[in-house]
Amino acid sequence: MKNIKNLYFALPKQHQIIITSCALVVFFLLVVPLKSSKQVSSNSNGEFKIGQRYQVAIPEQAANDIASSPSIQLPETSLDILESTETPVRDLPSNIEESAAQLQWQSIKVRSGDSLAKIFKRNGLNATTTHKVITAQGEGSKLLKKIQVGDVMRIGKDDKGSLVSLEYPLSKNETLFVNLQNDQYHAYTESKTVEVREAIAQGVIKSNFWNAAAAAGLNDGQIINLANVFGWDIDFALDIRAGDSFNVIYENQYIEGDFIGTGNIVAAEFINQGESFQAIRFTDGEYYSGEGRSMRKAFLRAPVSFKYISSNFKPKRFHPVQKRWKAHRGTDYAAKTGTPVVAAGNGRVTDATYNKYNGNYVFIQHGNGIVTKYLHFSKRAVKKGQRVKQGQVIGYVGSTGLAAGPHLHYEFLLNGVHRNPRTVKLPDAKPITQKYKKAFDLVAKQRLAELTGSRRIMLSMQPSAE
Repeated sequence: MKNIKNLYFALPKQHQIIITSCALVVFFLLVVPLKSSKQVSSNSNGEFKIGQRYQVAIPEQAANDIASSPSIQLPETSLDILESTETPVRDLPSNIEESAAQLQWQSIKVRSGDSLAKIFKRNGLNATTTHKVITAQGEGSKLLKKIQVGDVMRIGKDDKGSLVSLEYPLSKNETLFVNLQNDQYHAYTESKTVEVREAIAQGVIKSNFWNAAAAAGLNDGQIINLANVFGWDIDFALDIRAGDSFNVIYENQYIEGDFIGTGNIVAAEFINQGESFQAIRFTDGEYYSGEGRSMRKAFLRAPVSFKYISSNFKPKRFHPVQKRWKAHRGTDYAAKTGTPVVAAGNGRVTDATYNKYNGNYVFIQHGNGIVTKYLHFSKRAVKKGQRVKQGQVIGYVGSTGLAAGPHLHYEFLLNGVHRNPRTVKLPDAKPITQKYKKAFDLVAKQRLAELTGSRRIMLSMQPSAE
């Protein structure tokens, strides 16, 4: 005891206080209940017996509060203390899905010619499992019948080698899940929220549009889309000049902060040979000028992809095959063999055949007395009598017939008279409907202000002439 006392006084004063406080609390808990028990009944020995009824005096105010509470019902003069037992913790259901961390996961890349059955067989899963997965409850499992080459599927097996979970990406933001529950596969899809952030790209053309747009950070798809927006007003094969400029507002897409790709071009401006063209994307997915006129015309200026154009328009030339000068009533677009050629406008195919002069060719009759002709295809993609829409592929560049090399010979006729397709006035498509004009004006005002700000930034970054 003496040693304990010496040890206590050897401790720091703060520790002594803590120990003393703890001792007082323990003493209070042990002694006070014994005293209270004597007040319960004069015949009590200080202990409660299970099943015995005791009378407890309740303070008047507390009794009134309890009695007035509709949710509490107790005897007026006594409190029953009954025997109680702990509620046992319920056992977890034995069929709860295994934790993903306990499974053996494999990532499988879909090969050419693969089906779900082939993939499962290659990874030790039988035809019965394939059938159960394809017929899983819920929506989405049938999508596994159309798996794409290059996709990566994840499968999770238990320690017996049975399939418990499957994950298959349907897109960058949507995934199909198939999980085993109670001996039955269940399928569902989950979509992640795509965050859209706007960005700008600007450029001044020095050699060609493609290189300038790529240098500005636009990808191939965006470059083609930008050309398509202005393709009814500008021939990107022949009209582009050094010094032309563009600035674009477009969407970038993110999932959980990670960049997944680009979205739509929402506004753009192109200055071609001193003339400014502006385009605003509206909620209908179409592009309009700031005044609400459709950027889309009834006919395209150039019916072949501008990316591959290398020759200029020549109204007269020395024919490379016939070796004589003759009128050239169309436009020749030199391009790689196999380059797609599209219909310049909606219409009906009146001719689609071959002869020794035109090679493989297609003629299309449009409304208002307009006919367009396409010569020297390597292969035709439409038939006589077929109706086509603007932008639909009708054939592929070649060098059949009287052609010195692969190119498209394109003619535009109005009431039987040849016109220069690069300069002829093309009819406009319909403007935005009056019903949506007010809403469009609000969007256009904001977008035009953004384009103006973007242009100022571009101009401020250009080196001064001094």
